[in-house]
Amino acid sequence: MERMTIIDIAKMCGVGVTTVSRAMNNHPDISEETKAMIMKVIKENHYVPNNSARNLKRSASKTIAVLIKGITNPFFNHMIKVFEQEIQRKKYSFFLQRVDENQDEIEVAIELEKEKRLKGIVFLGGYFSHSQEKLNQLTVPFVLSTIGMTEEFDLNNYSSVSVDDFKESYRMVDYLCNQGHTKIAIITAAMDDVSIGKLRYEGYKQALKDNGIDYNAQLVWCMKENIESYTMENGYTVTKEMLETKEEFTAIYAISDNLAVGACRAIIEAGKRVPEDYSVAGFDGLDISFYYNPSLTTMKQPVVEMAEETIKILFDLINKKITHSHKIFPAELIVRESTRSLL
Repeated sequence: MERMTIIDIAKMCGVGVTTVSRAMNNHPDISEETKAMIMKVIKENHYVPNNSARNLKRSASKTIAVLIKGITNPFFNHMIKVFEQEIQRKKYSFFLQRVDENQDEIEVAIELEKEKRLKGIVFLGGYFSHSQEKLNQLTVPFVLSTIGMTEEFDLNNYSSVSVDDFKESYRMVDYLCNQGHTKIAIITAAMDDVSIGKLRYEGYKQALKDNGIDYNAQLVWCMKENIESYTMENGYTVTKEMLETKEEFTAIYAISDNLAVGACRAIIEAGKRVPEDYSVAGFDGLDISFYYNPSLTTMKQPVVEMAEETIKILFDLINKKITHSHKIFPAELIVRESTRSLL
């Protein structure tokens, strides 16, 4: 059985890993009540800090960690499989760590460095808006994979693998416009999102503008915060509300295939048809986009190639062949049964 880590203790206590570390080290910057609660959980679970690991040379470690936000998202399944195969092929150990949506992945990574004596890290999915000072706390090479980055990040300070979420989202909405749709609703991330959700939303707005279509805030719907992000349930719930408003639209662009499948279900339950009454388009190219009925028009990401490139860049960093690298893959617009032309 995998040995319990400080991250597990933090989750059980409902605090950050830094707080657990402070409690164990009797740091003054923590309340006695919190410290007592943490130490009680540590004792009950027989947790023993791996202090020996802190004193061993990192060169003795051959572990690569993949930190994933959104582990329930099937988009990541193929990538994780490739990560595991490629890492093990290079005679390294593979360690998968789930990071909850409200957890700080850098904080988790810093503690994992100590616990597992990591050689490298892949950050997969989620929102990434950490300061440069925070990133500098990481002492091992890392690659951001399928994570949208905002402009304030210095490209010389990290490595990444992704698609151009703004450009590919633009292409999808531009396609819908060219099919005669002028009232296109979007299911997107919260407006304070600074990552993939923001980039895909901005692509949507720019495509409307370039096609001479006025932006309508009534057609912009954000995922529900009380439901897990990028899920079918979220897309279903949002679309049900959308249909109840009686706001006119002819197409829905959902920024993930899961959201799009949920949208289709809500439309069908309302006694309407896809695409006869409403066209629906997604993003990602999940397997379900093909097998769902009607099959989904989507923007397919080359997940296997992206995963392979992520590991290649990480090992180039580990072996000091490069100092940083950025790879942007093109997506493929796949037109299927869920959209139709109004022309």
